[in-house]
Amino acid sequence: MKFSVFQISRKGGREKNEDRMGYCYTNSSGLFLLADGMGGHPEGEVAAQLALQVISAIFQKEAHPELPDVKAFFNAAIMAAHRCILNYAADRKLPDTPRTTLVAAVVQGGVAHWAHCGDSRLYFVRDGEMLARTRDHSHLEQRRDQRRQTNTPVNRNVLYTCLGSPSKPIYDMTGPVPLQQHDKILLCSDGLWGSLEDIDIVYHLGQKPVSTAAPELVDRALEKGGPNSDNVTVVAMEWETPDAFESTQGAVSTQNLDDGVFASTVQAGWVDSKIVDLDDAEIERSIAEINEAIKRTALRKS
Repeated sequence: MKFSVFQISRKGGREKNEDRMGYCYTNSSGLFLLADGMGGHPEGEVAAQLALQVISAIFQKEAHPELPDVKAFFNAAIMAAHRCILNYAADRKLPDTPRTTLVAAVVQGGVAHWAHCGDSRLYFVRDGEMLARTRDHSHLEQRRDQRRQTNTPVNRNVLYTCLGSPSKPIYDMTGPVPLQQHDKILLCSDGLWGSLEDIDIVYHLGQKPVSTAAPELVDRALEKGGPNSDNVTVVAMEWETPDAFESTQGAVSTQNLDDGVFASTVQAGWVDSKIVDLDDAEIERSIAEINEAIKRTALRKS
């Protein structure tokens, strides 16, 4: 398996960067991840980091060297990440839960699969054209999909699902999608697509190698966003075949990796197996404790 990859994250005009990104791979399977911790809730960067750590830990556990069932992996890993965030909030008696969006892609066997929750996006580009883009889990995107005409303004940042919310997350999955040479997959936070049009993102991604397109897109988004720019984060991957591989900047070849070898750019962290394996009853207890903490905080303020 061979691919080119480039990742970049910039703080923009915010006090801190709540985005997290990374990728990991065995000799025949790759996982690409991006999470955007949500403002307005405590410790968004923690929620994003926990999501990446839990999902990459489960990938490492199950990819030997490929995932036997990608859909089952997404279902288990996304819910485990959600439970981990809830447990983190309950253990620390936080008055609200940390929350994050998520977009993830798995590449193996010459095909791609992806899943997302919230408004971090994936773009799939072939020969300079966008073949697919994830649909945001936002009220604005929902209105567009339903072709509802109304004069009531809708804030594009208002989501109806995410990881870490007391309600069960909604997430969509796509795949398998066969890959061709030079196909490109871009994962990005809303700091990128909120400043740039889809046509601009696709044009730059289609015309240039990912090692050039990704940082240029981030720079353009920051410039357009100005001094109050959001965090901007991108993970871009180009699928390669051996004939086109050797001279590509940022190229990764897994052909020399032995079975059982796992490489990762996701920041290492300790993940408690009890957190990953929380059952539904424990989830409900965590939610109840969080809701009680919220009520107590509201009473003190009143």
